Amino acid sequence: MATVTYEKATRVYPGTERPAVDALDLHIEDGEFLVLVGPSGCGKSTSLRMLAGLEDVNSGRILIGDRDVTDVQPKDRDIAMVFQNYALYPHMTVADNMGFALKIAGTPKADIRQRVEEAAKILDLTQYLDRKPKALSGGQRQRVAMGRAIVRQPQVFLMDEPLSNLDAKLRVQTRTQIASLQRRLGVTTVYVTHDQTEALTMGDRIAVLKDGLLQQVGTPRDMYDTPANVFVAGFIGSPAMNIGTFDIVEGVATVGSAGIAVTRDALGQLAADDKNQITIGFRPESLDVVPEGTPNAIPVVVNIVEELGSDAYVYGSLAGNAAAADVTSGAGDSQVIVRVGPRQVPAKGETIWVTIRTGEQHLFHPGSGLRIDA
Repeated sequence: MATVTYEKATRVYPGTERPAVDALDLHIEDGEFLVLVGPSGCGKSTSLRMLAGLEDVNSGRILIGDRDVTDVQPKDRDIAMVFQNYALYPHMTVADNMGFALKIAGTPKADIRQRVEEAAKILDLTQYLDRKPKALSGGQRQRVAMGRAIVRQPQVFLMDEPLSNLDAKLRVQTRTQIASLQRRLGVTTVYVTHDQTEALTMGDRIAVLKDGLLQQVGTPRDMYDTPANVFVAGFIGSPAMNIGTFDIVEGVATVGSAGIAVTRDALGQLAADDKNQITIGFRPESLDVVPEGTPNAIPVVVNIVEELGSDAYVYGSLAGNAAAADVTSGAGDSQVIVRVGPRQVPAKGETIWVTIRTGEQHLFHPGSGLRIDA
């Protein structure tokens, strides 16, 4: 097993000026499950392909363990990759697909069979070893692709959105299997996904990318509780965080006639380019529904209620003199998401009143978007 280190690794595609990956600095511990996550086009797959040797590194370097592999051929890097589209040979059986890389490497047949059978047992594929891929379900094909990587016994697993082609139920089941399998094998794993729920549930640590730049690295709890900037705050969490930029009047962030108290310490950290405003993030579960007339309560008109059995979420618009406030959420501009009790669900068109729980708001600079710790 081995660590993985990106040192100022940069990739610029021919014909473009902006790097797809810009000076990536990232260290992945031996045996760690690290998830690269971000929106489409953020550079996560390019970062993975640079590590695999499928993309050139224009500047900086990449190390596996203490070995600089920046200019090493992919076949000599001792990595195994699992792709989104399985990439199985249709004319070969499951056993032949899983053992093909070992066959090419000249491994004795008896050793190949032993390693294939061991991997098949781990992945519950023993009964399918003589089948062709067309006779398997999508989830079974993905397990075959995993098995092909496992029999290689590499130093590093690379996984590029391996669950994207599976249905929702199978995706949940398979991500649990992958995470538990990785912990059992103890192989350093770099996993790429655009699904932040996958990232939060699978990764030991998460690295969030945007426009080729690394935004934050940390545990799922770090990401959720202390996002480093507005982008991470809005990206991590489901449903997404509500984020608003408000004027400060006499030490209070104003939302129409309502006010959100801001500490003196936080106000003291605001810069000139913040223009006497502050950005506040508050998660749906950090809002309390309160009676009308409660001081500093914010009115919200209910547009849609999403009932999930154990939870219910109100998607609503700011009402009254708060309607002009600059607030966004996963539901769109001027929209607020509120978690409510599943037994006390408001009706569509009803107005509810909410307040933010003390100490559960996240503060950011409007100018730079960076977090204010206060």
